[in-house]
Amino acid sequence: MFKGKKYVDSAKLLEKAKLYDPAEAIELVCQTSKAKFDETIELHVRLGVDSRHADQQVRGAVVLPNGTGKTVRTLVFAKGDRAKEALEAGADFVGEMDLVEKIMKENWFDFDIVIATPDMMGTIGRLGKTLGPKGLMPNPKAGTVTMDVAKAVQEAKAGKIEYRLDKTNIIHCPIGKASFGAEKLAENFNALMGAIIKAKPAAAKGQYIKSCVMASTMGPGIHVNASKLG
Repeated sequence: MFKGKKYVDSAKLLEKAKLYDPAEAIELVCQTSKAKFDETIELHVRLGVDSRHADQQVRGAVVLPNGTGKTVRTLVFAKGDRAKEALEAGADFVGEMDLVEKIMKENWFDFDIVIATPDMMGTIGRLGKTLGPKGLMPNPKAGTVTMDVAKAVQEAKAGKIEYRLDKTNIIHCPIGKASFGAEKLAENFNALMGAIIKAKPAAAKGQYIKSCVMASTMGPGIHVNASKLG
């Protein structure tokens, strides 16, 4: 596979097979972000669990102290006072069946997070096959099925992210932008890793965090020493 000159130059900053302490990895990921745009810094964490078993699922949400650096568009399914509260909290789109039909008929996806009150879940259930694969279906564990829609909208806007295992037992999450600098990225990194460690299932056996790789959008992967993470 062809790799660009900037990627090759960035890769030269890394020692092959070395596991870096978190602080050192964060400094390096900033140095390897050489694209002309503000690259997103992503974390990829492989866990020692089996996502095929219900008692070994790892899923939740955490508000990153410094946000994600991304403008988050929120869609809220609510009615009456709850709809009004969502709008006042800054939700981008609020509605009921009208938005369900817009998504289904127009293949409309101009939003990043979907929030719903519990009484609306029956109405939006038909969107499961549409929103589910995109990771957009509201979920109580992620705090996106709630009566406190105002709080959910505010947290989403402030940088709340959802973490969940994929089929290969890896969690992929953004922890900010390269422009944040090492200190803010470290705070976000610690918040996310703390949440993942706290969410360790009782059924998990052996080493919980198998590996952890940090990378910018266009940069090489930097392997973090998992033994330093808990």
